Amino acid sequence: MMGRWGDEEMGKGGRLRWALFTSTTTAMKRLLRIIFFFSILGFLPPSSIAGDGEWARVVGPRVWTFPRDHGAHPEYRTEWWYFTGNLQGDAGSRYGYQLTFFRQGVRYGLPATPTPWDIRDVYLAHFAITDLSKKKIRFSEKISRAGPGLAGASTEGLDVWLLNWSVRMKGNGIFLHAKSQDMELELKLIPRKPLIVHGLNGFSKKGPGEGQASYYTSFTDLTAQGFIKTDASGNRVAVKGKSWFDHEFGSNQLAAEQKGWDWFSLRLSDGRDLMIYFLRLKDGSIEPASSGTLIELSGAAQHLKLAEISVSVLNRWKSPRSQGFYPSRWKVKVPSAQIELDVMPLLADQELNTEGSSGIIYWEGAVAGQGTSRGRKVSCEGYVELTGYAGSLGGLF
Repeated sequence: MMGRWGDEEMGKGGRLRWALFTSTTTAMKRLLRIIFFFSILGFLPPSSIAGDGEWARVVGPRVWTFPRDHGAHPEYRTEWWYFTGNLQGDAGSRYGYQLTFFRQGVRYGLPATPTPWDIRDVYLAHFAITDLSKKKIRFSEKISRAGPGLAGASTEGLDVWLLNWSVRMKGNGIFLHAKSQDMELELKLIPRKPLIVHGLNGFSKKGPGEGQASYYTSFTDLTAQGFIKTDASGNRVAVKGKSWFDHEFGSNQLAAEQKGWDWFSLRLSDGRDLMIYFLRLKDGSIEPASSGTLIELSGAAQHLKLAEISVSVLNRWKSPRSQGFYPSRWKVKVPSAQIELDVMPLLADQELNTEGSSGIIYWEGAVAGQGTSRGRKVSCEGYVELTGYAGSLGGLF
């Protein structure tokens, strides 16, 4: 299929194009990284970024239409589709995974007579598998322009691809595919709870400024089943487990004084799910717009203000590579929901260096914990993302 370079679809001609692409992309990747950074920092001249229009801003609630709104929103500058999960193999092996696709707009409009090589959007993707039995994380990344046929995202529904990595929704199933030299992911996800919209009044505030916000939806509880591979010399392993899917888009989310964020997605054994994010400021304080969402077993969602959430850091881990000093164990409390959890990484070193795409060093990893919910003992599992501990992200998104 033109524009979709999955293994089963490429054929002889596709494999030739793939070979040509992978053998000649060093210069193009360098150019795309420069364009990406200049666009998010606002350094490209207005004529090359804005085109004939202006990026839409998130300033109020949205009228949602699904499944169309699972797809791309090119009128907004930044968008990502983000999947994480905790998986188990038949032999008791345990894994965590992350697969994320980013679309970053570098110009709003294209010329009146565009060519396939005119750049409107840059696409990036990150793929990681944590193998807990081997105490190792493997990571791969890609970056490309949209055309011709290299990367893209449908505006009609969830169908995003970057070379031979893809995520597609068919019926009520979401299908993930990513393959690199030494690892592979092939999963089918089925939602067990309805889609929820984060934020008060239908959008997620990220700061005090007008438009400093995003539209943010999630499937917080998906069953996952399929195969993974964690070693170039190994076999595919049948796995099953739980996954989480975030979709977020906006045009002006982080301000220059915001250094990074701490994001938690936790599934409790009593069926409750919890999302929390803290935006950290350069002066050491927390952005007041930081918040969370509690999702009940029924699927009912409750917005949590910053004052309703307490997260204390109990331990830290220092990266021997970046020297980033990351939180590495937390006490999470939501008193109004009677939730108290002790959460810790399943592997301390889950740091990712994306120098081949976005250039950001961050920690993204599988976590688990114990605690109480409504006075009863519970366990939990999920993912935590920590940014801005090995360089500030202020103004990048």
